[in-house]
Amino acid sequence: MNGGADGVLILGCGSSAGTPAIGCRCATCTSSDPRNRRTRASSVIRAGGLNFLIDTGPDLRTQALREGLSQVDAVLYTHQHADHLNGIDDLRAFCCVNKAPMPVFGSDFMMRDIEARFHYCTLPPTPWWETPSLQLTRVEGPFCHRGVEIVPVPLLHGRWPILGWRIGGAAYLTDVSEIPEASFALLRGLDLLLLDCLREQPHRTHFGFEQSLAAAARIGARRTVLIHMTHEMEYHALSARLPAGVEAGYDGMWCEV
Repeated sequence: MNGGADGVLILGCGSSAGTPAIGCRCATCTSSDPRNRRTRASSVIRAGGLNFLIDTGPDLRTQALREGLSQVDAVLYTHQHADHLNGIDDLRAFCCVNKAPMPVFGSDFMMRDIEARFHYCTLPPTPWWETPSLQLTRVEGPFCHRGVEIVPVPLLHGRWPILGWRIGGAAYLTDVSEIPEASFALLRGLDLLLLDCLREQPHRTHFGFEQSLAAAARIGARRTVLIHMTHEMEYHALSARLPAGVEAGYDGMWCEV
């Protein structure tokens, strides 16, 4: 992580399949440019000296080792699809480092899924930290954690109600197919927006390219970075088409706020 500066570190900006996709020989999947190698979507927002991890995808261990991430102070979950949740076991390492259960925040929908599928993660810790020990907190509106204000942003992922997250001047919106009208008010005055852009064409549960640009223009952040991209989105070809103020994200990208 970049010292004590506030900002966002993109751990992964890929879709559920990752890039390269298994068995694919397209230009993106065979590219030698590391910006075309995408692990599953996750980021860390650093604010007030704390690291807030967004989602625990199946590549979490690899991402943390790659970026030298050894401090996680809380987890903010967007939703319970496998590419955003199924690396939950890797939280045990951070619990062990902290010698304390991990604070975890999300919707009631999200917390009920963790309790049903990963019940062992909600048990008290043992002296050996062989499993994560999580403190689940259901949130419906803005709250503070250790002096940092956190704003959950209601979104739609197809029919699913999910959450984006805003901390200070940064917001993270992944797996979004629609931003409810009331949520735009929560996104005013952003310095940095990380925004879902799955592929060229619209998808029933994600923004496509034109939808992402339209949302970015309406939100009006000083800087927008596109995330959660499939191998259809080759880094250089995509970058050449983007308007001023919008960039293609890549794994390991640090965005200061």
